[in-house]
Amino acid sequence: MTYPNIADHGLIGDLQTAALVAGDGSIDWFCSPRFDSPSIFGSLLDEGRGGHFRARPVDDGYTSKQLYLPGTAILITRFMTEGGAAEVVDFMPVSSSRVATDRHRIVRMVRCVRGQFRLALDIAPRFDYGRGRHEAQLTADGCVFRSGQEAVTVNVVREPDDDRVARVHLDDHGDLHAEVLLTAGQTRGMVLETASAGPPRAFRAAEVRGLFDETVAFWKDWVAQSTYVGRWREQLIRSAITLKLMTYAPTGGLVAAPTAGLPEQIGGERNWDYRYTWIRDSSFSVYSLLGMGFTEEAAAFTGWLRDRVQEQVGGGEGPLKIMYRVDGSSDLVEETLDHWEGYRGSRPVRIGNGASDQLQLDIYGEALDSIYFADQRGLQMGHQGWRAVSGLLDWLVEHWDQPEEGIWETRGGRKNFTYGRLMSWVAFDRGIRLATSHARPAHLGRWTEHRDAIYEQIMTRGWNAERGAFVQEYDNTVLDSSLLRMSSLGFITPTDPLWSSTLKAMDAELVTDSLVYRYNPEASPDGLRGSEGTFSLCTFAYVDALARAGRLDEAALTFEKMLTYANHVGLFSEEIALTGEQIGNFPQAFTHLSLIDAAITLNAQLDLAASGAVPVRAVQIPVQRAASGMVAGTAVSQPTGS
Repeated sequence: MTYPNIADHGLIGDLQTAALVAGDGSIDWFCSPRFDSPSIFGSLLDEGRGGHFRARPVDDGYTSKQLYLPGTAILITRFMTEGGAAEVVDFMPVSSSRVATDRHRIVRMVRCVRGQFRLALDIAPRFDYGRGRHEAQLTADGCVFRSGQEAVTVNVVREPDDDRVARVHLDDHGDLHAEVLLTAGQTRGMVLETASAGPPRAFRAAEVRGLFDETVAFWKDWVAQSTYVGRWREQLIRSAITLKLMTYAPTGGLVAAPTAGLPEQIGGERNWDYRYTWIRDSSFSVYSLLGMGFTEEAAAFTGWLRDRVQEQVGGGEGPLKIMYRVDGSSDLVEETLDHWEGYRGSRPVRIGNGASDQLQLDIYGEALDSIYFADQRGLQMGHQGWRAVSGLLDWLVEHWDQPEEGIWETRGGRKNFTYGRLMSWVAFDRGIRLATSHARPAHLGRWTEHRDAIYEQIMTRGWNAERGAFVQEYDNTVLDSSLLRMSSLGFITPTDPLWSSTLKAMDAELVTDSLVYRYNPEASPDGLRGSEGTFSLCTFAYVDALARAGRLDEAALTFEKMLTYANHVGLFSEEIALTGEQIGNFPQAFTHLSLIDAAITLNAQLDLAASGAVPVRAVQIPVQRAASGMVAGTAVSQPTGS
């Protein structure tokens, strides 16, 4: 079977769910009614049994190009033949985004722009990850597909006198096939609806153009909120739109990716479900979105995070989960779809995520760091929020000094990961800052004692004199690129000799042609077979670290080279294979978050260098993240012992 490259896709969505559209016009991934719901189209994970919605020229002799309408999430796939040219304009109207709904629309507007064009439309839904059988009912105005209590309605787009739809039929599987002939200037297409209240109806071209105009206006108005004026603005805006598309608006939760099961190694077993909200990933989004001026989204997530903290810690239920469903529930039981072959034979295909019950101590630092940063930007928590945060830190007092699974969610057993300790230090540090700046009640003496104890422990056990570097775990020599954040978090200054030595060691072992590996799995077994590519978020973190250390030429070159690995519409997956191919779930929020952070830091440092100013050496929390793209605020002095 033939699969498109993972990166050969654009993303559309309505802030509650999303769909992937391949460069040949095929929708091969769509879940409804939410990101984490079962799929309706899933041919990306099983070309034969997953289901699809294809729109492509009848004749094979065509070329195609794909692009976003600038400043929007509207995807245009252009087909060119000798007889004519047409555009398939795909988008999902955004309506009542704050109210969860089962009803979603995918609009496929087809416009002939030159000559004549005959387009083939094939709709083959496969409900419940292909496990549900369906029936189809064809009418003059479209088709209804039903599977149990679920229904998908397809409405045609046509004018009253239109007789150009030909050879419409259902095959033996209940799949719809149709052809439409268009001439220059005509607009036709189909509108797919989930949970529609009535039978199919014909949409007029003017009505579809109205939906198009409303969707353009929504995205243009949203992008206009950005205050970023620095370098690489186009790439940052595309990343911000992508993050917005992966945000579940009713709660503010950000999914790690809209896909599941895409492999980190083609044919391998590292195939995870990323359609959930990680505490870690979403906490990082606060920096990126506030750094570009998008305060509403940052406020929504901090509210989501506050609710999780109050439910878990405030309710006496113990530590936070590392991830949740977009509605805040924590039922993420992992299972495999044994009837699907997986992307290019990459099995097993997993849904749910067994890592949800792991102990990962770093999430507390990421959560507190984002809350502190939001507080500095005026998004301050109330009394109940502070009580929950205080309870979380009191829990951490008793639990930070123990083995855990770590940021990379390894399945090789718990270890004393340095990054987990680092972020525990961050949690206490930011809690102390919040308490003192607002005169909040807190166990400051205990928090300070444990903050300083973590600092000393990292400096004695996390530093490895043999490697001349901070290492992945205590009593080991493995390097880990998660520690690239040490200087940006204020634990160590960017010019400290210990940090310069650590960067030098990473340069030699984890960096290959500017791309960065997480760690060496051969030296640090993670409990899984196979290998993986370089991690794109780590490469952007490397850019950030280089810029802070004053290595601006290297940082700029690394950043520019990394941008060449984006796909044709500016999207990134999780990893880059040795061939340069994007692999892993797509698009990945973490990658786009780290792109924004790296660009803001690098832009600020380049501005300082261009002005002739001495590079900033004092640590800021966070350093040089600003809505304008310029240096933000003033340096924050570090407490004693940090």
